[in-house]
Amino acid sequence: MTPTLMKRSTRALLTAGLLATTPWASQAQPTGDDSQEGRSRWGLGLAVMPEIKPYRDFDGKTEVWPLITFENRWVRVFGPGLEFKLGRSGPLTYGLTLAYAGDGYKSSDAPILTSMDRRRASAWLGGRLGLQTSWAQFSAEWSADTLSYSKGQRLRLGAERRFSLGEFGLTPRLTATWMDSKYVDYYYGVRGNEVIPGRAAYSAGSTVNTELGLRVDYRIAPEQMLFADVSATALGSAIKSSPLVDRSTLPGVRLGWLYRF
Repeated sequence: MTPTLMKRSTRALLTAGLLATTPWASQAQPTGDDSQEGRSRWGLGLAVMPEIKPYRDFDGKTEVWPLITFENRWVRVFGPGLEFKLGRSGPLTYGLTLAYAGDGYKSSDAPILTSMDRRRASAWLGGRLGLQTSWAQFSAEWSADTLSYSKGQRLRLGAERRFSLGEFGLTPRLTATWMDSKYVDYYYGVRGNEVIPGRAAYSAGSTVNTELGLRVDYRIAPEQMLFADVSATALGSAIKSSPLVDRSTLPGVRLGWLYRF
């Protein structure tokens, strides 16, 4: 397996893991029983998801990937990374996060990116705060680019609630993600040496993306679940204004199956 294929496989597998683990986490309520709360859980499954990015005529593909999930008292594989659990104070939970983000591009990914310098995906280290209430789950996560490709920072605020309808679960969510100017300029800016006719120089500022999503899960057996997730992300003005981008909203669709044991 080549390094490029390995990186794409890891990114897709971990991203799908986020989608797969969340419905189960949404059903779990604090019980106060440490023996149950700390019990290790594994999951295996499959996910189908297209790669969608906002760049003009981006050449994304729909792919099928295996899922591997894991959680115990100390750590959680929650998608594109890990959370190391630091503790709980009543309804509040704390954690350190390490994540791989599939941002960036190669010049061959789209015609508008021809002759652009490569923008690399990076690993992000940060902290997460969760709040469980009787009517919704809230989260706040700050992270920074640990590999210093963009040298950027991000802050994500989210809220969701799962509604149980027999074997079905519906989980609407709303998130807002602030990205600083270093992050946005690295991935959506155009440097002086990259200017060509039809692609002007562009220096981006900070911005906020807003996502509205709905996750549907269906329990087909005590340990098996089908899930689907659809979303729409309204891109911030600094991203929409980039000459590399030709849309204001980014759709998302993911489907899968998971077996927990």
